[in-house]
Amino acid sequence: MRLRPGLTLHSPTSTAQFVVIWGADGDFDLRCAGAPLSADRPGATAPAASCAAPMLAAGKRYSDEGGLVELLCTKAGAGPLTLAGTELDVRAAKALPSSD
Repeated sequence: MRLRPGLTLHSPTSTAQFVVIWGADGDFDLRCAGAPLSADRPGATAPAASCAAPMLAAGKRYSDEGGLVELLCTKAGAGPLTLAGTELDVRAAKALPSSD
């Protein structure tokens, strides 16, 4: 899937939704809860997540170690969120400079 900033992605197996913040050129295999993410809205409601599935938090940014993609989670849901089989990590907030 080609990514462009502002593209909204949905999962057919989770209630999670994402907006692309950054995506390098190329095709990516992004998956949430085991199913490929799509720009198309799912027609049916997502099935209930298993208790073992990690939850993705709304308002958090998820990215890979190489900096190829960065996604903002706009609606919480079951995960994991993966890129080519590797789980994406929550991006840490930048520290504010001291005012002293």
